[in-house]
Amino acid sequence: MLQRILFMFFLSLFFSQAVGCEKGEVIKIGVLSHRGDEITKRAWKPTAEYLTRQLSGYCFEIQPLKFDEINDAVGKGKVDFILVNPGIYVNLEVRYRVSRLATMNNRRGNEPYNIFGGVIFTSSKHPEMNSLEDIVGKSFMAVDKTSLGGFQMAWREFNAQGISPYSDFKSVQFGETHDHVVMSVIKGEVDAGTVRTDILERMITAGIIKKGDFRILNQRQDKKFPFIHSTRLYPEWPFSRLQHTSTRLAQDVAIALLQMPKNHPAAKSGNYSGWTVPLDYQPVHDLFKELGLSPYEEKFTLWEAAKLYWYWAVISLLALVVMVFITIFVTQRNRYLRGEKATLERQNKLILDSVADGIYGVDVQGNSTFINHAMEKITGWTSSDLIGKNQHKILHHTYSDGSHHPRDKCPVYLTFKDNKPRFVTDDVFWKKDGTSFPVEYSATPIRDEKGKTLGSVVVFRDITERNRVEQKRQEHQNQINHVARLSTLGEIASSIAHELNQPLTAISTNARACVRMLESGKPQTERCADVVEKIAMQSERAGEVIRHIRHFAHKETSNKQVVEISKIINTVLELLKVEIQKNNINVMTHIDSRVKCVFAQDIQIEQVILNLVRNAIDAMKNTQDVASIKIAVTPKGKDLAEIRISDTGPGLSSDISEQIFSPFVTTKPEGMGLGLSISYSIIESHDSMLHVDSSEGEGASFYFTLATKNKL
Repeated sequence: MLQRILFMFFLSLFFSQAVGCEKGEVIKIGVLSHRGDEITKRAWKPTAEYLTRQLSGYCFEIQPLKFDEINDAVGKGKVDFILVNPGIYVNLEVRYRVSRLATMNNRRGNEPYNIFGGVIFTSSKHPEMNSLEDIVGKSFMAVDKTSLGGFQMAWREFNAQGISPYSDFKSVQFGETHDHVVMSVIKGEVDAGTVRTDILERMITAGIIKKGDFRILNQRQDKKFPFIHSTRLYPEWPFSRLQHTSTRLAQDVAIALLQMPKNHPAAKSGNYSGWTVPLDYQPVHDLFKELGLSPYEEKFTLWEAAKLYWYWAVISLLALVVMVFITIFVTQRNRYLRGEKATLERQNKLILDSVADGIYGVDVQGNSTFINHAMEKITGWTSSDLIGKNQHKILHHTYSDGSHHPRDKCPVYLTFKDNKPRFVTDDVFWKKDGTSFPVEYSATPIRDEKGKTLGSVVVFRDITERNRVEQKRQEHQNQINHVARLSTLGEIASSIAHELNQPLTAISTNARACVRMLESGKPQTERCADVVEKIAMQSERAGEVIRHIRHFAHKETSNKQVVEISKIINTVLELLKVEIQKNNINVMTHIDSRVKCVFAQDIQIEQVILNLVRNAIDAMKNTQDVASIKIAVTPKGKDLAEIRISDTGPGLSSDISEQIFSPFVTTKPEGMGLGLSISYSIIESHDSMLHVDSSEGEGASFYFTLATKNKL
């Protein structure tokens, strides 16, 4: 019953491990198969199973490796960990940068040993062989030329006595496994052989051989080491990680090995007693140095290398010649490109310097990167004054009125911040002498081939002379407008005189009547008061006419301001009152309640409306139909007001409509053709256009727009 329970327990344990392996990542441990693959698997499989149980998520497997398979397995990363003798480890450490995690404690009875050596022995059938010198001229077998305990340790002892196995022995053979070497010596197939320590003891314990079958040569004694040996002692096999193995996994494996009890079933199966911290493998390095083995083999002479690798030398020479030609070509090409670059830079500078406008570049920190000759000439600043310096602090720091110009409001600065080009028509730059001058300029972003903004380029023009000419032109235009207004007053002088004559006659008549009442001697105080009041009313009427005339004839200022549109219209109608009544014209005004004020130069707008109303009166003088003029002011969009003057006259032909605003074009026999041209210029200066809608026989409608107060 107990056996059945134990059987079921181990069976369940086996299946649980198998399931774990199926789900876990497979980790391969390469182990030197110095006693054969089957023995190696049987001995080390429990160790792999132990690691599988200790590290969840992983499934460890044993990969037996013969001596000639180790370099290929490590170099190509076929295994993740490697367990080999110290000699092979030293080479792997240098060549593939493997690193040891722990050193094995070998088991002998219940005692752990982490050092080992080699045993040189012969068959007991050769009583004549008692020392190492006796092997000279005899046949010799070792495990492998890379086996530390199975050959290299013995080789060092031969070398110390001046014996070379390869030249002094009859033959040197390699049996690949320790067991094969032992059996070949005992059977007499070779005269002597060498294996690592404790191999003979294990084979005796296993009943494979007997103690009397062999005799030890060059036997040594060491109280701390109980095994028979013929060589110096060296650290035991290291358990090592490959370079591609993760550090975390290597740490976990090292901890698991160091925590393994010395009597653990896995340790007993591998015939070892747990693991210890990695030992010092310098003795192995010393052995390799003494024997001139890899990685301390003797260097080739230059001649030997040339004989062995002459074809590589030829290939290298050809490659060198090709590289020389490529280098020469690249050098010449670079020299040519540098020359082309210098030429392009000179051409660009010539182009920049040939431009009359000032040009300079700005980086994203606001510093000037280049300037042209025109900029130096205009501003007085030299390239050394500007390049590398903040352009805003030098050129753009102050407004024309002397107030500070903040950097964050500078158009040049904003251009390379939002990547949007700008054109500024009215600004000021500052010269080196401390004076400012008016400019117009464009600021355009500069981008690299990836679209990243590197800064901006500024092209500016001094507009001092243009402003002066514009000012003179404006003064001249104002003079023309003034003359036109005086001419208009002259044309309506008779009407104005009639308008003044009526209140003056009434004043005179009423004054004389008042005098007569006072001379009669009869008290007529109330009547005199009424007469005087009439005199005052007529004088105010005359004064109002004179005020309108003086206002209209006054020279206008250039400044626009907020004015009431109704006052402008009333002034015009007051001046034309006589002509309107004389020609029996019905005038209608409609001012929308939403439009009270406009932004304009009031005298100029009075002149425009006066011209348009007079033209309408003249057009309807000879009409037989009812003559009427309508003046309408209505909102146009959000920020504009439309002023429209319409009449019921004969209208304009299509030919006249197309050129009615040109100078000297008129429909009046005695007209000069300047009124509408001047009116057009005035409206244009108010950022609008004077339009006409007319069909012959259906009257005419002139209209324009002005900014309202809301736009300010």
